[in-house]
Amino acid sequence: MKKIFLIASTAMLFACNNKPMDQKKITIQPAPQAHKDVTVDDYFGTKVADPYRWLENDTAAEVVQWVKDQNKTTQHYLEQIPYRDQIKKRLTEIWNFPKYTAPFKEGDYYYFSKNDGLQNQNVLYRTKQIELKEGADDVELFLDPNKFSADGTVSLASLAFSKDHKHVAVGIATSGSDWNQVFVMDVATKKNTDDTIEWVKFSGAAWRGNGFYYSRYDEPVKGKAFSNQNEYMKIYYHTLGTPQHTDELVYEDKNHPLRYFNASLSEDERFLFINVSEGTSGTEILIKDLGKKETKFTTLFKGFANNYAIVNNDGDRILAYTDYEAPRYRLISVDPKNADPKNWKEIIPQSKDLLETVASAGEGQLIAVYLSNASTRLKHYTCAGKFMKDITLPGIGTASTGGSKKGDHLVPYSYVSFTNPGTINVYNLQTQKQETWKSSAAEAKFKPLDFETKQVFYPGKDGTKIPMFIIHKKGLKLDGNNPTLLYGYGGFNISLTPSFSVSRIMFLEQGGVYVIANLRGGGEYGEDWHKAGMLNKKQNVFDDFIAAAEYLIKEKYTASKKLAINGGSNGGLLVGACLTQRPDLFQVAIPAVGVLDMLRYHKFTIGWGWAVEYGSSDKKDQFENLLKYSPLHNVKDNVSYPATMIMTADHDDRVVPAHSFKFAATLMAKPHDENKPILIRIDTKAGHGAGKPTTKMIEDVTDMYSFILWNLGVREFDI
Repeated sequence: MKKIFLIASTAMLFACNNKPMDQKKITIQPAPQAHKDVTVDDYFGTKVADPYRWLENDTAAEVVQWVKDQNKTTQHYLEQIPYRDQIKKRLTEIWNFPKYTAPFKEGDYYYFSKNDGLQNQNVLYRTKQIELKEGADDVELFLDPNKFSADGTVSLASLAFSKDHKHVAVGIATSGSDWNQVFVMDVATKKNTDDTIEWVKFSGAAWRGNGFYYSRYDEPVKGKAFSNQNEYMKIYYHTLGTPQHTDELVYEDKNHPLRYFNASLSEDERFLFINVSEGTSGTEILIKDLGKKETKFTTLFKGFANNYAIVNNDGDRILAYTDYEAPRYRLISVDPKNADPKNWKEIIPQSKDLLETVASAGEGQLIAVYLSNASTRLKHYTCAGKFMKDITLPGIGTASTGGSKKGDHLVPYSYVSFTNPGTINVYNLQTQKQETWKSSAAEAKFKPLDFETKQVFYPGKDGTKIPMFIIHKKGLKLDGNNPTLLYGYGGFNISLTPSFSVSRIMFLEQGGVYVIANLRGGGEYGEDWHKAGMLNKKQNVFDDFIAAAEYLIKEKYTASKKLAINGGSNGGLLVGACLTQRPDLFQVAIPAVGVLDMLRYHKFTIGWGWAVEYGSSDKKDQFENLLKYSPLHNVKDNVSYPATMIMTADHDDRVVPAHSFKFAATLMAKPHDENKPILIRIDTKAGHGAGKPTTKMIEDVTDMYSFILWNLGVREFDI
């Protein structure tokens, strides 16, 4: 699920020449208030009104008009913020530097993505050499997603090469939707074949022979593609040169409509795996030995109490990492013919740090990715579990790698930190040495040494120590007067590790303090940490976030009137819950693409998959827990809520915009402080966040930071 997602005030603005501008009064142009209907639901004897149910029908004429009216009001407000254009200009300046992804090898080539700076989508290149030798920069453009559409709203979603490297399956997403279309390209000629696959979701292509496996849903009801519940995912095999309707149905489960199924293969294509899940936590893995022409799948790992992930096969045995009897994960070797846990062989045992992922590398080698207090560590092992080397990283940050294929001794990995926009290093399995291949830092248009990062551990409400990163300019005065933005997520076993953000740099340049809290519900310390923030323990997440705000105020980083909060998707729920539970604690709130109606979230698209995390209103005890914190159902009369700008998008089919529509209408209908505006910003031709073009990202963060800075009382913008 990983997203991002009125009224009069007078102030003096100083331009970049420090000469005062005329006083400017910001006014609101109110949109027509949403009408209420009489919809009431009965949950186990508890009557719950849902007066804005009509806003769930996002294609209805009255909803379309409501969206237009709200966007008009929001843009009218934002256009009056005097330094909005200066923010956009500065963001555009510091966004404009080269950005790279770590290369991966297919056949004779290493493929990697690069963005020259302001291109809407990254461009895929290839080269035959990534070691730093003369002639190593012989780079060839392979695929330019900017040509998919004129406005950059069609993005590259997946890429999978055939075993013989003659073809590549390319998945594309339109306007940020989770729906993908897959086409096939001839690698030598770079021309498309006639193969096209429709209605793919949460799936790439897994090649075997002259075709590939993929997952899809049935074609949705016309006009409801972005809202109707998705059911009965199926796995098919597509043979090149044939129409999709003739594809072979490989796997389905008619008894369990609300399950995900994804196919994958071992690198040697001997074993076919099906990963089965009922939501975002807990897996089951089925296996078929294709070398023995087995007709049925057998269960390798039984679901759904634990999590399992396949690394590769080591001959007849399967390597996988799991939290079974190891909440911080371990690597195991399993004989598929004797898959009972008592027969497992432990390769890398659980340690004090979280084993986040394991990637196969070269001949019989492994790269293990650990998290230590939310920062990455890389370790080199053999497939037998022999420790070889700690791979030294440039500093406290986040590193990731896809490993490398058999026969390739080079392992590229990416590294970022809060002030390092990206470095690509290459580790040599044979020499156990590494070198830098590409670095974005050298061409970045800001001064990394102007800023500092610290990690603190603050007490949660129940005394649990919670880690938190604090980033700001060097020499910050702890006088309680610094504009501060607190960000959190806290769910779905997702870890918030050091990352780089251009918009964050702009905020820091203006004297802002940016804070990331590693709340329970995330994955920073393994499954125990995750479970401490899910289901009936979800309130721990909100309490941890509130405690973070209280710590920042106590330590005089900021004050309530200078504190903004932001989060997207599950983080949007976090912000919505905290602004309704502690409205006095925050000055500004930005819930983005948030899950805000906790009683009906499971009725749209793939929302049912989150019930393992949240619970469901279809069950009495879980309904009662959800009702306690559901943001939509906890908006009260006569409360001064923070200045709030809800952010969503019209093509979000992950967390449908109805959540944001209904929450906005509910907040707007209550009497509120005229100096704390309630707005909703609804992006068009955009989804949950993935694949968003650069132009739209700059527009989004320009508006978000304009709203934040202005409502935190910042009246100067220094360039």
